[in-house]
Amino acid sequence: MVKELNSKQRAYLKGLAMKMDPILQFGKFGLTPENTASVDEALAARELIKISVLQNCLEDPREIAAVLAEHTHSHVVQVIGKKIVLYREGKNEKKKIELPK
Repeated sequence: MVKELNSKQRAYLKGLAMKMDPILQFGKFGLTPENTASVDEALAARELIKISVLQNCLEDPREIAAVLAEHTHSHVVQVIGKKIVLYREGKNEKKKIELPK
């Protein structure tokens, strides 16, 4: 696993995420164990995911992102408004994204 993302790697991932649609949505129930499990599975399959936090969610997207990153051992690439982008490096044989050095 990458220790910490440097600015070049973060910028590269932000560029990839710009073209992505959110694959998960958090609503009025906010962050639940089920949501966390879904995020973990999505990261295992895709490495880079975008999450949408709906208007009816009372939790702060930045707090949600921090908790998700901690629980899923991933990195918060960015939080803009109600959108969260997370990255977790894939296993060697399943790696989809090659980060710049």
